[in-house]
Amino acid sequence: MVPLFETKEAKARVSHKVFAATCFVGICLILIYRLVNFPKEEQGGRRRWAWIGIFMAEFFFSLFWIITQSVRWSVRHHLPFKDRLSLRHEEKLPGVDIFVCTADPISEPPTLVISTVLSVMSYNYPPEKLSVYLSDDAGSEFTFYALLEASHFSKYWIPFCKKFDVEPRSPEAWFAKKLGEKDKGTTYAQECLTIKIIVDGRDTNAVDKEGCQLPTLVYMAREKRSGCPHNFKAGAMNALIRVSSVISNGPVILNLDCDMYANDGDAIREALCFLLDEKRGHEIAFVQHPQRFDNICKNDLYANSYLVVNQVELAGIGSYDAALYCGTGCFHRRESLSGAKYPKDYRNINEAKNNDNRSVDELEKASKVLASCSYEKNTHWGKEMGLVYGCATEDVLTGLTIQCRGWKSMYFKPNKPAFLGVAPVTLDIALVQMKRWSEGLFQIFLSKYCPFIYGHGKIKFGAQMGYCNYLLWAPLSLPTLFYVIVPPLCLRHGISLFPKVSSLWFIPFAYVFVAQNAYSICEALSCGHKLKSWWNLQRMLIIRRTTAFFFGFVDCIVKQMGLSQTAFAITAKMVTEDVMERYEQEMMEFGSSSVMFTIVATLAMLNLFSLIGGFIDIIFLDFGALGNLMCQIILCGLMVLVNVPIYEALFIRKDKGCMPFSVMFKSMFLASLACLLPYV
Repeated sequence: MVPLFETKEAKARVSHKVFAATCFVGICLILIYRLVNFPKEEQGGRRRWAWIGIFMAEFFFSLFWIITQSVRWSVRHHLPFKDRLSLRHEEKLPGVDIFVCTADPISEPPTLVISTVLSVMSYNYPPEKLSVYLSDDAGSEFTFYALLEASHFSKYWIPFCKKFDVEPRSPEAWFAKKLGEKDKGTTYAQECLTIKIIVDGRDTNAVDKEGCQLPTLVYMAREKRSGCPHNFKAGAMNALIRVSSVISNGPVILNLDCDMYANDGDAIREALCFLLDEKRGHEIAFVQHPQRFDNICKNDLYANSYLVVNQVELAGIGSYDAALYCGTGCFHRRESLSGAKYPKDYRNINEAKNNDNRSVDELEKASKVLASCSYEKNTHWGKEMGLVYGCATEDVLTGLTIQCRGWKSMYFKPNKPAFLGVAPVTLDIALVQMKRWSEGLFQIFLSKYCPFIYGHGKIKFGAQMGYCNYLLWAPLSLPTLFYVIVPPLCLRHGISLFPKVSSLWFIPFAYVFVAQNAYSICEALSCGHKLKSWWNLQRMLIIRRTTAFFFGFVDCIVKQMGLSQTAFAITAKMVTEDVMERYEQEMMEFGSSSVMFTIVATLAMLNLFSLIGGFIDIIFLDFGALGNLMCQIILCGLMVLVNVPIYEALFIRKDKGCMPFSVMFKSMFLASLACLLPYV
């Protein structure tokens, strides 16, 4: 029997392996240089301490580089065959429950949420086998009534989408595409326990204007009480798993963030090609789609497109029969998400049925018990069942535990995005999001769930390394901070940390630097980046590592010491018109006195002062030192170039998105102080 999907190896992997081998040799030579040329006592204590620090930084960079190669060593892509699925399974397609989660009616307005709900109700899939659940952790009346109105509008929208093959199927996105306008809304929050079956898919009268059955539509606002942990999105997802098991019990679950609307009407069928494949489908727990966005500006100012991550890194982890569960755009087997082990608890998807004939009132009453805040007490929920609690990145942790129970997972990136979301359009929001991610990911690494420990013997070693490609984001901030602070200061004080340009030891430094950046550019261009967007990515990597990742590292350590509790920061989805205009013009948004912006500005000024001061000293005092300090001059020069938008925001721009005067004053004072004080 022909398979429902095929797997292909990415091209040019042999040439990459040769390139990686040469870089590895260069990295080894750099570390050897650090060891054999360790400064002697008469060369000064300042240089010795700086040398030790830069060796440790380069050693960590080397280890992290090796980890990054695990996701590039073998890259696989998958191609489903929807026509074969229809021929073999059309009459017995499984039920699909779709979970949409929202938590803040201000950051996530009802218009945004409802458009996502309507988009998934419009799938090219038998409506009697489709159930849509909206979890509203804010308990907003406006969100509820917006959903109620959406149920009436769906009677016209769904047949319209199917008749004219409308794409995307989010009303907001489709009308914005046609008219260039977007609606906005506000609401308020309340706490309550509400479960309402707005559309009962079993009711023969629940039809659209064409007389076709409507999907089941359910609203849930779970109970939340002070003193009783509600566990944020993970708690909402687990409540949805239980509630849906009573109402529809679809064997396949799709979960989406409220801003991640359906962009392809056949996405469910494509995912089922993997889950229903006769040869390999029985071992696949979930199918993860990449996160893609419809509001990326021309040159990807804040590096939110993740083109290389989506096309190379996540596909590379897939070569080890693993995939990172990213919390949205993921199709799950219900039993694997509910704690089942493979192959012990395996159940055929087509065998799962829901024969519950209770009335709507009876189903709502039974569901309320499952969504109460006390239901999970003394149970395995949040530990061995459902999404795992206690981590800001509960999705990645849950995916890891599922794979360690014997299941395999699939990463699938279709040419046409299955889902499109809203990316951050301000630097502050982007960094807050990155801080939460890096903190939660590092928390996994430091816990009992560390892939090298928890995954030992359960998942492949390459998959363990692939996970750590992201789990080690936070500690990566430390060597990065060292590299952007200490070499510039050493340049300012005439202390050389790199070999002379005329030395043979200069060759491995030059080769690794040039080769890695050349490869990075080629990789980015092949994935769809432009040269300018690659340059923006380099800037954002430095900003993320020196701010968001650093604070994520600090907060994670504080939490590990028991001095703080896990919090969940919701990313705002709406901004003012002037902010959006600056984003479309690719002007970086500052405008607030955030401590992260102070760090960004201080590091930019430090490198500028060090470069200018170093040049003045070399030209007027010791021109012969140019060869010794050339590497540091290049590093400082590149830092200055990459920070040009920062200098513009500090000194040139006068709009509301420029750096506040307080940030400019503090950054110049701190950078001047660091340059003027003796380096010890």
